[in-house]
Amino acid sequence: MQLKVVKADGTVEEYFHTKVIGTLSNVLAKTELSDMDTAQKLAEVVTYYLYHRNKTHTVTSGEILSIIQAVLADTGYENAAVQLSEFHYKRKLQRTRTEVVAVDIQNLSDARQLYETELNNRTLWNKSEIVNNLVEKHNLTKKTARTIASIVEEKLFTMKLRIIPTGLIKQLMLSETAAVLRAEKQLQTA
Repeated sequence: MQLKVVKADGTVEEYFHTKVIGTLSNVLAKTELSDMDTAQKLAEVVTYYLYHRNKTHTVTSGEILSIIQAVLADTGYENAAVQLSEFHYKRKLQRTRTEVVAVDIQNLSDARQLYETELNNRTLWNKSEIVNNLVEKHNLTKKTARTIASIVEEKLFTMKLRIIPTGLIKQLMLSETAAVLRAEKQLQTA
């Protein structure tokens, strides 16, 4: 039976072992070592535990994070566990501090609207809105939409903007959608 993950925004998706490998690989590379073999072995422990922990076939993304941190700490990778925790809380903080404004800046005179828009016309950043848009309006799979939304979020947060115009989000979303769809097509023909 496929394990289901309840995301922080309440959506449900399938559990992917490869996402755990990616998380472990990334955090190990930032701290002690960049060893895919170690990341794969630790991910196997996490996946085994998740599938054998109880009879339910659902888990929250927060539980997965906690299990990954526990596995890292218990296997001598405490620094990686700390790094993962810090990254998680920094990302959470960025999401609560980043606002989206329904402005499409086309020229310099539009830029004033970005900062003059009233507070009640701003919304907090929500990656799920990109996912929903790509799934509902463009018929992409949820998995592909989540990949694109994650890339867009990473690019926006790298820019360190606190107020983001919707026009910028749209341009990044279109660009990344094209790149991901091109990569998917290349994988299918390979």
